[in-house]
This record gives sequence, C-alpha cells and structure tokens, in this order.
Amino acid sequence: ILGLVEGRETFKGLSSTAVISIIAVIIMGRGLDHTGVVNRGIRPLLRMAGASRRRMILLLSGTVALISSFMQNIGAAALFLPAIQRMSRKTNTPISQLLMPVGFSAIMGGTITLVGSSPLIMLNDLLRPFGIKPFSLFSVTPIGIAILLTGIVYFIVIGRFVLPRETSSTNQQLPDKNDPLVYYPELIKLFELETPTGKDLELKVLDLCDNYNVHTVALSSDGGLHKILPPDRDLHIVPGSVFAVYASQEHVEEAAKAFGFRIKPGLEVFAEDLSRDFSGVVEAIVSPHSSFVGKTLMQVRFRHNHLMAPMAIVHQGQIHYRRLGSRLLEPGDVILIHGRWESIQRMRPKRDLLFAQPLHHEVLLTHKATNAIACFVLATALVIFTSLPISICLMTGALGMILTNVLRIDEAYQGIDWRTVFLLSGLIPLGLAMQKTQAASWLAHHLLNLIGTPSPSVFILAVGMMTTALTLVVSNVGATVLLVPMVFDMAGSVGVDPRLAALVVGLAASNSFLLPTHQVNALYMGPGGYTSFDFLKAGLPLSILYLLVLTAIAVLFY
Repeated sequence: ILGLVEGRETFKGLSSTAVISIIAVIIMGRGLDHTGVVNRGIRPLLRMAGASRRRMILLLSGTVALISSFMQNIGAAALFLPAIQRMSRKTNTPISQLLMPVGFSAIMGGTITLVGSSPLIMLNDLLRPFGIKPFSLFSVTPIGIAILLTGIVYFIVIGRFVLPRETSSTNQQLPDKNDPLVYYPELIKLFELETPTGKDLELKVLDLCDNYNVHTVALSSDGGLHKILPPDRDLHIVPGSVFAVYASQEHVEEAAKAFGFRIKPGLEVFAEDLSRDFSGVVEAIVSPHSSFVGKTLMQVRFRHNHLMAPMAIVHQGQIHYRRLGSRLLEPGDVILIHGRWESIQRMRPKRDLLFAQPLHHEVLLTHKATNAIACFVLATALVIFTSLPISICLMTGALGMILTNVLRIDEAYQGIDWRTVFLLSGLIPLGLAMQKTQAASWLAHHLLNLIGTPSPSVFILAVGMMTTALTLVVSNVGATVLLVPMVFDMAGSVGVDPRLAALVVGLAASNSFLLPTHQVNALYMGPGGYTSFDFLKAGLPLSILYLLVLTAIAVLFY
C-alpha cells in the first residue's frame, strides 16, 4: 500500500526457504514425537541421572539441547516437563533447581544447527538480497556447542546459588515406575462400587470428586447393559448403579460408609472396558497456544466433548484433586487423564494438550518409529552430503513421514504452528523493505556516528548486546529481521565480515534468559514456581557469559 515493496514481493515470504524449512522441521519433530522416538531415548537417561542434582542437570540439559537442535525449542522442552516433575518428586530435589537449567538448555540447543531456531532459519533468506553465500546446516555448530557447554557448567557450578531453593510440598520419595498413578497417591487404586437398591440417593459424579476425592471413570445404571465411559460430571448416580472409581483406600471407604456403597473385590462389570488394552491413564500438558488457557475444564466441557475424565491437575508444583472443573488452566499445567485409548489419540492432533509419554497404541507401532528415524536421517544426510537447498532437504524428510504413514496429512497440518509461519512470512518483506528503502543504511550510518569506529571484537560484542536488548521488547525473529540489514551495512565500515555480523545477530537472538518472554520460559515458569526476578537473577550472569563466549568464538575462529 505504501509502495515500499512491490506487490508480488508482499507475499514472497510464504514461499521463502525459511518458511518452508520451519514447516518441515515442525512436521519432522511431530513425527518423532508421535511415534515415541524421543521418549524412548529419554527413559535410559533418566535412570542414569539417579539422585545427583549435577548429573540430572548434565544429562537432561545435554539431551534436551540435542533434541532442540533439530526441532522446535518449545516442543523439546514440553517433552521433558512430566519427566522432570517425576524426578523432582522421586529424589526430593526442588523442581526449581531443574526446570530452568533444562529450559535454558533447550533455548541454547537451538544455536547448534541452522534449523534449531526461527532466527537462524530466517538468516539465509535475509542475506539473499545482498548476494551473500548462504550458511550450511552446521555453520553455527562450534559456537552453539561452546555456548551450551558454558550454560551447563554455569548451572552445575553455581546453579544452587542463583536458582530458587524452595522444595515443593509434593516432592515425595516414590517408586520409579512407568505408571503415572504412582506419583498421585490419592488415586493409587481402581475400585468398582455398587449402590444399594431401594435407597434414595441425591448424588452426582462431581459430588464424589469434590467432597470425597473419589473420581468416577465409568458408570452403568442397568447392570452393565449400557456403560458410560466417562460419565458427565452432572450425571446422577441412582440406586442399583455400578461404577468404577480411582481413589485411595481410605477415601473410597469413607464414601462407601456415607452412602452405603458395596466395594467389590475386583472389577466385574468394567473388567474389559478398563483393561490396559482399551483404556488407561496419561499425563497431558496444557500447551502455550492451547484453547484451554484461561478457561476451566467445566467451561470447555472436557468430559462431554473429549470423553476423558480429568482426575488431577498439577499447577506450579502442587497437585489438586478436588474441584477440578473450577480451576483456571495455565500453560504448563499437567492434567492427569483417564480415558479410552481412541479418545486420547483423537485429542492428540488438536495440540491443546501435549502428551509427553507414548500413548498405549503407539508403543506397539514400532515400524512407525523406524520410518520416522529413517526420514529424519535421510533429510539430515541430504543437507550434509548434497548441494540441495536446506528447505528441499528438510521437506523431503517431512514428506517422507507422510508417505510412510508416520503421520496423516491432517496430523501434519494440525501440528504446524501457523501463527509462527505467518509471522515469519510477514517479517520477510519487512526486512526487504528496510534494505530497498535504505532505512537500514540510514540507521547504520547514524549509529556509527554515535559510537565511532570500534574494533572488530567490540563491534561483535555490541551487535550481540543490541540484539539481546531488542529481543526483550520484540520477538527474536522480529529483532533478527530488523537488525540483519542494519549490521550488514555497519560491518563493512568497521572492517568486519558482514556475513559474520549477520550470524551474530541470529545467534544472539536466542539469548533470551532475562525475562520469561520466550515460549520455553513461559512454559516452565508456572510448574517451576518462578518469578520474573528469578529469571533475572539466574539469567543475567548467563546472558553475559553467552555474549562473551559468542564474541570470543566468532572473533577467534570466524
């Protein structure tokens, strides 16, 4: 409209290699997650970590960084959240001592490869108008590894002094089992109850949950001819009903005494329906972009619409069992859910909830995991050993996951964060406009008049600081788009390779530790019980180290 770019250039971002690359990375990450590949790799590391805080930080941080180097930071961080919460309770280690190091490592892992973070994916597209040779997949790896090692050592050595030390009241010495129920002592057992006939009952499903901590997952009012799994929260339990509940022995006996229920010795009516072959219990995380955020389970009609029974909510380290329908949900909250496997699998593609453990049926589909790994390896090999554009190589792997039935087309589509895609698409023309209108040159000229002509090392450090500061007020992608054209013009005036200056911007855009503005920090803030000051206290020294290491490696080796 303003004539800053031509009409055909306005939508050029939609077909850019950066946008195609990030779509492909998301799809491949979705495929690896969908088949349980990542989770199977996490389990042995959790066993190796034991009860040592330093070993836990080392193994968890290193692994999440490796995963984050090839998939979205937020996806890698979300996979680890339930596992870290369990380790915290098992070892009685404050979760605040674990979550921030792992979250920061997920962000730093995005600097290890050129597809690890959105700013780096954008970099080659931003340099194309200048006719600059594009970066390869591993151009940033030496700097990224140095930054990651610095961050891990930082938390291992002084983490206990800069991280909050509060111990969650839910940390308990619990056995290490795969069943998530062992971490919820109030729901440790499944009972089948029968209501007496000939006795009036004024009782709803929600009354048992809210007043007795007894959670109903199945109900039949006619001896098992018709079964409701799960019953709606407002459904009445009538005389002669048979129903199945999760509860502790103490609570179920208390409810049975109050209403005259008969506790059966085992499952009879629901023996098949509630067997592990047909239903089960899983933990699900409320995603940052979930439509559930700011709403209650009652408002979204969780039981009715999704045919799953919520039994507990973990919010900021505290387990809540009662009045679940009235609790506002926040990103990072964990919901303990019981349901049929098909109901849980139908929920998964919607991405309102992130299931951090393999679902029952997916564990059995090992051929899909093999296909997912093969597609990922193929894409990586094409990037390394051919001269094809990175976007083509990555999209080959993404399409391979669809063609080999790792993902359905609708699952791949629903897994993509389209807000991120359109943000990138819109920012690319902005960068082009800055270059074509000479706005970048004008800003660079006036900035150099203010700071003079610094040495190359001081200039690199200044670029890193400027990028870090700008990411506090705009997105890291926005900062990259605004600064790359500007520092490109400035670099030539101070004797620095413009290509290196642009690379520093892309890397410094991930220096997001001072405030909980990054998606990963926002996800971990609630479960870790962190405040903004906690991020500032732990993040400020790390941000300084990040910039110093980035500057040193860039000057010495690039």
